[in-house]
Amino acid sequence: MDLHPGQRPSASCRYRRRRTPPVPVPPAVRAEQEQAKHEHVLDVAETLPAVREAVEGHLGDRGLTRQRVLATAVRLLDLGFFRIGSDRYTDLNNSYGLTTLLREHSRCQAGAVLFTYTGKHGKEIAQTVADPAACRSLTALLRRRGGGDRLLAYWEGRTSHDLSSDDVNAYLKELAGLEITAKDFRTWHATVMAAVALAVSQPVARSETARRRAIARAEREVAGYLGNTPAVCRASYINPRVVELFEEGVTVAAALPHLGDEGAYGIPATQGPAERAVLRMLRNGHLAEGD
Repeated sequence: MDLHPGQRPSASCRYRRRRTPPVPVPPAVRAEQEQAKHEHVLDVAETLPAVREAVEGHLGDRGLTRQRVLATAVRLLDLGFFRIGSDRYTDLNNSYGLTTLLREHSRCQAGAVLFTYTGKHGKEIAQTVADPAACRSLTALLRRRGGGDRLLAYWEGRTSHDLSSDDVNAYLKELAGLEITAKDFRTWHATVMAAVALAVSQPVARSETARRRAIARAEREVAGYLGNTPAVCRASYINPRVVELFEEGVTVAAALPHLGDEGAYGIPATQGPAERAVLRMLRNGHLAEGD
């Protein structure tokens, strides 16, 4: 750009800076980080029965108390694979996660709650939650008078407070005794769903080609639930040990007849026996005798 003598560059020129590229993480360091993440998720999985029991009790509170709304948020993380959301991300990208959803993003329909909203990367999300206890709380949240536009808000006296991601994380830490995030829920459920899908495919996956197809199919199924691409699910969510064990002939096939044994209406069939089988398989590197 040509400038006349004495002319200063415009503000846009003066403050335009080159974006510094991120420093690449060495593959060995990345592998260690991923292993630590998945080990942590296994610790989280061991706490889930106690967390779910506490959440079930808190969902029975009367009124839109802080405890009941927090329990509602955790139940949705556990059932709907939501991202947690943040005000900053919503402001910058006009997209939403669980704690930033507005009341207009959900509606009651035939005993369930339907969520429709713009998620990460502008992806349009539509998902349904049919769990009775969560639906009762969500119906009360939708019908409340006042309290702003946010879906998840609680009352203290006459004052309404929007629920934040920090509130949810603190509540989870209180219940579980360790740090838990929404991504931990998504990672665990992705791992369990992939393990179940691979177990279903095991009888026909007798060749290397058939096993590759089974792995790709499992990744696509998980991606459909999480709203990600198969590549992202493979790289960031599914525990790679599940795939390695499948290739060695180890799966949770013995748990398949028990899918849904402990699940009530609206609860995924992969909760309960399948989760315990996956946890044992990943902790031990094989299934315990009798599984």
